Formats: sequence, C-alpha cells, structure tokens
Amino acid sequence: MGELSYLEAAIRALRDEMRRDPLVWAVGEDIGRGGVFGQYRGLQEEFGPERIVDTPISEACIMGAAVGAALVGTRPVVEMRFSDFALCAIDELVNQAAKNRYMFGGQGRVPLVVREPIGLWRSSAAQHSQSLEAWYAHIPGLVVTAPATPADNLGLLTAAIRCDDPVVHMENKNLWGLRGAVPDGDHVVPLGVASVIRPGRDVTLVTWSATVHDSLVAAEEVARQGVEVEVIDLRTIWPWDRGRVLDSVARTGRLLVVHEAVKAAGFGGEIAATVAEELHGRLRAPVRRLGGPRIPVAYSKPLEDVYRIEPARIAQACFELARAAAA
Repeated sequence: MGELSYLEAAIRALRDEMRRDPLVWAVGEDIGRGGVFGQYRGLQEEFGPERIVDTPISEACIMGAAVGAALVGTRPVVEMRFSDFALCAIDELVNQAAKNRYMFGGQGRVPLVVREPIGLWRSSAAQHSQSLEAWYAHIPGLVVTAPATPADNLGLLTAAIRCDDPVVHMENKNLWGLRGAVPDGDHVVPLGVASVIRPGRDVTLVTWSATVHDSLVAAEEVARQGVEVEVIDLRTIWPWDRGRVLDSVARTGRLLVVHEAVKAAGFGGEIAATVAEELHGRLRAPVRRLGGPRIPVAYSKPLEDVYRIEPARIAQACFELARAAAA
C-alpha cells in the first residue's frame, strides 16, 4: 500500500493502462498541459502528443472522433473538463456510442471512457457544478461510475478503460486533493460491485461520490446516540449492486439514500423504488432520500451552501428513521 491523492490515483490509472496497452490514448482540451485540474500532468511528456491529444474547443468533435476511433479498435479516454460541458456532446455519446453494439448485433464495440468531473467546487456556479449521473444511468448501453476514494478512482478508472462498453466515469471535483491508501500493483475494482464501508444494524445508508464522506461523519455522530448506520458506497451507478443494497435493507428494515445531485428524478429515486417494490413487507419505516434542491447552483457561497447536503442533515435523517421505526 502507498498513499495517493484522488487526482494522483487517476493519473496512475491512465499511465499504467497506456503502458500496458498501446491502443489506450486520451483526447480533450488542454490535456497536453495537464488538464484543467492537473489530472493529466506529465502524461504528454511520457507518451507524446499522438497519445495525449489536444483538441479545439468542440465537445461534439472530441466525442465524435473518439467514438469513431473506438469503433476501429482503439480505447480512447475522453476528457470533458466538466460534466456540464459534456452536454454539448450528448448526441454522439447517447445516440451513437451507447447504441452501436445493440443496433449492429454486436458487430461493433465502443470501448471508450468519458471522464466528467461533477459536483460543487469553489463557487463554480450553475454551469460548472452539476451532478448528472441519473441522466446517464437512464441510457441503455452506458456504464456509469462515481468513485469516492483514491483507491476506487484508480480501480474503477482501470476497470473502465478495460471495459468493452462506453463508460461515463464521474470524478468529484471536491475530492481531487483527498489522500488515501492505494494498493500497489494491478488494482481493478469490478464494475457493479458496491462496498459496505461501515457496518450497522439500524439504518442502511446508500450513497456515492463526495457524499460518502459526509455520510460517514453523520454515521459517527448518530452512533454516539446509539444508532448504528450501515453505509454503502455504491461506486457504480449503473449497473448498481441491487443484491448488496437489498440484503442490507432486509436486515435493517430502513433505507436512506443520499446524493449531491438534485433530489427530483435523481438516481436515489430508482434505489428507493426498487427497495419499496422488493421489500415493502419488511420495511420498518418509510424510505427516505436526501438530495439537492431543484435549483441552479449559485455562485454566492452562502447560497451555494443552501444546496449542500451537510453531515448534520444526514445525521438528523438517520436518527429520525431509527426513532420512527422504534415508535
């Protein structure tokens, strides 16, 4: 085990895969100088401009070129800079990359990775702060990942690059500097496998990305009041680990889903509905969700803070769930 930041882990994943497979390459704006967050730092010096490819400012062009390159046998890693900017390339991703394998009977594969930084970050305002994982989970043919730790950023990005289907890899901007233990050697986190990062008997809390860390803080707080929360980091939004979530809720009888994305039509609704359908007779309290309000994220810090899902709100929801069940 060594220690890396969330950002350094991503650099290592791409560097290792580019060394392992000459068909892996990266394409996007400003990645030759390291990328807007430094997540490509040093890679063009090692692999040259033919494999770390700078482009004009045209997301549709970048994505379209990558889809074509994937169809002829390479493995592109596509940098969109912000998830918000990727909406300029939605047709190429949703109507071409996601559907090709099905529409042509498996004759073609589109093994590309789309890196989309998500989440709130330093008053970045409405067009640079969104978390849109539910959009992509809705599209058949796409895999969607959202790592919360350096080890998972390394392992999930590695798995994404090796996957033969298009993967939307969503890295939270607020986690770039987070440091943590990272395994040495070849580290792959299987797609579709959640992680129980804190066991508990009273409430199941399902979350992903940056809210994993807020949820752990909340779980520690309510533990001092006698409520034990089981925290599950989903890690992969699609396919999501239904079995692990259902097994946990079957034991606790209570579910809270927490995510930074807007609550309305967020992916938490899919998890809540599945649990309600499968376990309705075993629930001890109504399923609850916490998510962002359906408002544009403000530039103003005080207004931005209104959007945030703070540990205190998570702790209160956990405590209320446990108390309602015991009443």
